[in-house]
Amino acid sequence: MVFRATFDCLWCGTAHVVRAADDLEGYAQLCPACIGRAGENGFLRFRLKTALAERSAALANAEPAEAVIAPADLVPSPPGPPLPDLSAEMQAYYAARADEYDDWYLRTGRYARGPVHDLAWNADLDAATVWLDSLPIRGEIVELAAGTGWWSTLLAGKGVLSIYDAVEAPLDRARERLLAHGLRAHIHVRDAWAEPDRAVDTLFCGFWLSHVPRGRLADFLALARRWLKPGGTFAFIDSRPDPHSGAVGQAISSEAEVSQRRLADGREFRVVKVYWQPDELEVALRRAGFATAEVTTTSRFFLLGRAAA
Repeated sequence: MVFRATFDCLWCGTAHVVRAADDLEGYAQLCPACIGRAGENGFLRFRLKTALAERSAALANAEPAEAVIAPADLVPSPPGPPLPDLSAEMQAYYAARADEYDDWYLRTGRYARGPVHDLAWNADLDAATVWLDSLPIRGEIVELAAGTGWWSTLLAGKGVLSIYDAVEAPLDRARERLLAHGLRAHIHVRDAWAEPDRAVDTLFCGFWLSHVPRGRLADFLALARRWLKPGGTFAFIDSRPDPHSGAVGQAISSEAEVSQRRLADGREFRVVKVYWQPDELEVALRRAGFATAEVTTTSRFFLLGRAAA
């Protein structure tokens, strides 16, 4: 098959642009959602199998690069000019958004993007959940910036969980969610930047690192390291800059560090939103003192990261 960087999906007709020259979608000429359904459809299975073979052959025949840069030598993107302190505005935004926050996870309301993109979202969300569930999470667990507790129910079944957020309103929803599942956690208002008061076995952040300005990433990762006992696990899930991730009409920029967010009632707020690349996070984690670091992605929407203290 001929690799195509832009194409209309051969099964559903959705226009798609690949992100890299070796993306499987470009060989199969199928969108990510249809690739995810290959197990259910003979035509999709055939296209996927052939695409895998073609990509493997192309990579094997590719000319070697003039220089290979080891991950440890990669340099994270340099920080830009200092950002204004948006902490108060972000806290006001998430307090006001508490009632509609789960619409983002559930693809309802302003976040519904149609069957094709919503199917891809749900597949990625399932993949992220399976990934998190597979990690060696145990003992005493801290979840920072827990919000409405989407991930808290999974974590609470693995150890003694404490969930923290700088805003009370989302934590009220998290408490209700845990009670509905018959689970317990220590729930407190606490800023993610607060200095650790103890060392724990696991630290988890869901969609928080993208709210850390580039100029403060090293500071936060050092703080994350201080939360952990030797051998402890730091895990996180975060956003990739897919144009169908946010609400309808919400602009996505992989360059700007500040995004404008609008609520259902029309109020607007500014938030820090940084879309990190896996390699720059791996380098930053090692520089922060983590012994190992691995950051991967789902097909379209999420970053998945783990590091060992």
